[in-house]
Parts: sequence; C-alpha cells; structure tokens
Amino acid sequence: MNIREEIKNNVSKSLKSLGYGDDFVVKVLKPKEASFGDYSVSVAMEIAKKEGKNPAEIAGAIKEKIDSKYFEKIEVVNPGFINFFVSKEFVLNEIQEVLKKGKKFGDLNISKDKIQVEFISANPTGPLTVGNGRGGPFGDVLANVLSKTGAKVEKAYYVNDYGQQILSLGHSVLKDDEAKYSGEYIDELALLIKEKDPYKVGVKAASIILESIKKTVANLNIKFDEWFSESSLHDKGEVKKVIEFLKKKGFTYESEGALWFKSTMFGDERDRVIVKTDGNNTYLAGDIAYHKNKFEKNKFNKVINIWGADHFGDVPGLMAGVEAIGHKGQLEVVLLQFVTVMKDGKPVKMSKRMGTVVLMDDLLSELPADVIKFFFLQKSNNTHLNFDMDLAREQSEKNPVYYVQYAHARITSILRSAGVSSVKKINNVTLLTHPSEIELMKEILKLSEIIEDTSLDYQVHRIPQYAIDLATAFHKFYNDCHVLVEDEKLKEARLGLVYATKIALKNTLELMGISAPEQM
Repeated sequence: MNIREEIKNNVSKSLKSLGYGDDFVVKVLKPKEASFGDYSVSVAMEIAKKEGKNPAEIAGAIKEKIDSKYFEKIEVVNPGFINFFVSKEFVLNEIQEVLKKGKKFGDLNISKDKIQVEFISANPTGPLTVGNGRGGPFGDVLANVLSKTGAKVEKAYYVNDYGQQILSLGHSVLKDDEAKYSGEYIDELALLIKEKDPYKVGVKAASIILESIKKTVANLNIKFDEWFSESSLHDKGEVKKVIEFLKKKGFTYESEGALWFKSTMFGDERDRVIVKTDGNNTYLAGDIAYHKNKFEKNKFNKVINIWGADHFGDVPGLMAGVEAIGHKGQLEVVLLQFVTVMKDGKPVKMSKRMGTVVLMDDLLSELPADVIKFFFLQKSNNTHLNFDMDLAREQSEKNPVYYVQYAHARITSILRSAGVSSVKKINNVTLLTHPSEIELMKEILKLSEIIEDTSLDYQVHRIPQYAIDLATAFHKFYNDCHVLVEDEKLKEARLGLVYATKIALKNTLELMGISAPEQM
C-alpha cells in the first residue's frame, strides 16, 4: 500500500469535489517534527495565494471531504497545512508485508525503462584516483536503486583508450620531450614496455593500467556489466559514420581548417569542433558516436552519465549532440564535486606512486571498502566531500558505518539467542503498542519511499541516511523494550519486529553494496 498515493488521491478527489479540478498539483511532504504528523500537504496555501482566500479555511474544506481508514487523525495547522497521522492499524498491517516480501521488500513496479548508468570512466592514463573513485559508489548505488523500481539497468565503464591522451601516455613512458604524465607508475611501465613507437607504447600502457583499475574497482565490490572501449568505435567506423550523419543533416560547417558541430542549434552557448585542423577527431565526436551506440544499438531509452565536476564544460556539447542524433531528453548527466582526504584536520599529502593525487588504492590499503563507500555516499553529489580518515578508522558509534553494521549484528545476536532463523508473520502483532515499537515500524516502512524518491532525483545520500535513521530507531527500541521477556506472546511479537528490522537494514546495506555482518 502506497500511503503517499492514498493521500494524494484523497486530496485530489477533495479538490475536484470543491471545484478545483486538476489545476493544482498535490505534493505530499514529510514534516520534520513528529508532532506535525507523518505526512503533510500544502496545496491549500497555493490555492489561497492564487485566489486571495484564507488558506486555513480552504484546508479545512479539503479535510472535511477526505474519508480514509488509514489515518488516525487529520488536522489543519496554520497557515494552511493539512497534516496526516497514519493509524496504528495501517502500520501493523504493512509491517506484515515486510516479512512476506523479505529480500524483495523495497521493490517497486513503477518503471519499465531500460537504463544505462555509466560511471567512473576514468582515463586509463593512470591509477584510479580518489576523485574519480567517488563516482564508483554513487553510480553503483543509483543503478541498484533504479533496478529496485523495476527498470532494467546496466552499469557501464567507458574506456577512453584512443587518441591524444594515449599518445601522451606513450611519450611519458618513453620519457621523451612530449611526456605529460609522471610518477612511480610511469617508471614501472617504462621497465615493462620495450616498444619504441609512442602510440603503441601508449596502447600497451593503457591496457596495463586498465587491468589495475579493474582490480581497484573489484576491491570496492563494484561490478560493471560492460567495459566499453572507445577505440572500438573508431575501429568499426562508427565515429566517421556519426560525423557523416551530422554533415548530411546540415549540422556542421568548416572554419579555420576544422569541422565544427552547430551545437548552438540545440541550446549550446557555442559551437564545438568535432574534427581538428590536423584531421583528428575530438572527444566530442567519439562521445556522440558512443551515445548513438547506446540508444540505437543497445536500445537504452534512458542513459545517466556520472561525471566529475571538472567535466562541467563538456555537458552542453554532448547534450546538443544527443539531440542532433534524435534522442533529446534521453540523456542525463550528474556531476560529482571534488574529494579531499583529511587526516588530523589537514589534507592528506599526495600519493608517491601517482605524483599528483591520492589514489583509491591508498585509501583501500588503510580502510575497508564498506567504510569508504558509506563515507563517499553520505554527501550530496553537488557537495564537496571532505573524507575524514580519523572518523573512518573509528570502531565506535561515532563512525556511522560501524553504528549501522553494529545494529545488524545486534539484531542477529538477539534472533540467534531466541533460536529464530526466519519469521514469515508477526503473531500477536497488536501487542506492539509502545511508542518506540510504532516508530521503529514506521521507519522500516519508509524504505520504499526512499527508493522511489531517489529514483526520481538521484540523491543517493538518502540511502546511508536512512540506514542511520533505521539503526537509531532500532537502538531506541532495544533500549526501551526488552525483547526476550517472559511473556511468550509479547516476546514472539517483538522477535517478529526485530526480524522485520533485519530485512529492512540488510536490504538497505545491499543497495549500497555494503556487508551486513552477523557479529562484530
């Protein structure tokens, strides 16, 4: 039962009966204070503002028209909010559904899209950095969330193994006048590769580096469905084909010896070069060809690219290119802000191996993947991330990962002590009347809403925050309500609630690709 849809439908019906039709959108909000109910609607204030009426009176009129068995109380609060308090009966009924669904709790049937989420896609010119690595947990979790909605989702890594950067990598390994990259990894590659042709050296070096990146990604417990090679697009002539397509459509022109894409025709602030004066294609030409492949060969009806904030300037050109090939509105780009690793309140010194940045392998050598992923996920994508090494090392309740995983371990311990391995139904569920029991059940039931909201706006930091909130509600319940009591009926009911909590918490941790330990 989707309680938010129930509220939305009831309020919409009330509006129609009051003569407002479909003129106003009903948004169901979550009040910050529990005293204001479980859900709230502010549509009365929008109506009042437009019509110059008293919002509280309009809210009262809407409330009078609502008839639903799912609410214990509906109240109007100044200046015109309608607050909904979910009934205990509804909560007790829905918590049984958690046990029935088990691993599938949180699954929604709201999408039939075929979606590709492309993330990390760091150039194979050096080991995976912390900055590029931030896209790993973000893209992985977003893809997992979208899968929960019913969408068919594939995870992709685009390997930029073609062009000038590969040539520059070759020169760097050869240590000639055109060298661009430095660090211990370049020295290691120079000992391994005996070729003399700069481009061939670059290709071999990129292949070796890519294998290293794959190992790092695997150590983060992230799996891709596809590692797509940029060079394959050129080898198959797909880049040339897309350039010819743009020419035939009249979307290009020549100027100063280069071929330009008329991206301003599609909302860009400037036109973009797709073939340089030396005859080489730009990255944009390859990117457009790659997206043509995504939409037309692989039949994705939505593609989400997770990029670093430093690629901000590349977004308009690609968006224009995707529109030019006939797929307007099917591409979304999410930009991730930068990462600073902090230790003792100061930024960590750069990696010796890379020479310029902190490597993901450096972080993995000091911390478990679970901790890294949780910390990376806690901030919104548009927020700079300060990664606190000192807090990440803590093995106490101060560390949010430890706090959440400890809740799961404690739950497992309680169930083990009681000899309970599985619960399909909470018997004597009506005995669960303590406020901490009710609040825990309400927190469990939020998971489906968290998944739905995240699938719409991609704010994946909701997932770790929900895990913390659920663990907090459980710890409070544990402190307030002794589970293994002498009253057998009450004990059975509470053990059922504990098991429902285990389902919700484990499913949430699995969404993040984080382990759910049985003991700590």
